[in-house]
Parts: sequence; C-alpha cells; structure tokens
Amino acid sequence: MPANVRALLIGKIRLLAQGPHALGNNVSKLTGRNEFRLRVQDWRVIYRLFDDRMVLLIIKIGVRGDVYR
Repeated sequence: MPANVRALLIGKIRLLAQGPHALGNNVSKLTGRNEFRLRVQDWRVIYRLFDDRMVLLIIKIGVRGDVYR
C-alpha cells in the first residue's frame, strides 16, 4: 500500500473512531454480517463496532475487489 494511501486510511479510521456513525454514505452495514465497511477511494476497511464497550475492531483492509473474500 502506498504511503499516501496509508496516511489517508489512518486519518479516516481516526475520524471513524471519534464518531462511528458520522461518516455518512462512506459507511454501510454489510448484508448478512455483523460488520460495517468504510469506503476510502478504492480501498475498504471492514470493521465491527461494539457500542456497549466503545470498541472499534478493524477486521480487514484491502482493495475493493478483494476485501470481501
């Protein structure tokens, strides 16, 4: 992953941690799973949110076509 993409992803993940429901249409719940995805350009961050414990667990980060496998 290029350094500029890594920096962008880290920034978006930090924003997500501050307000997990505030990123609007860049976040959506995955169908049939207890996980969400954050869209950042062609990259996807798959994560699980535990509101009761205030935990954001990153499951996987990858390009759009490969991350859902």
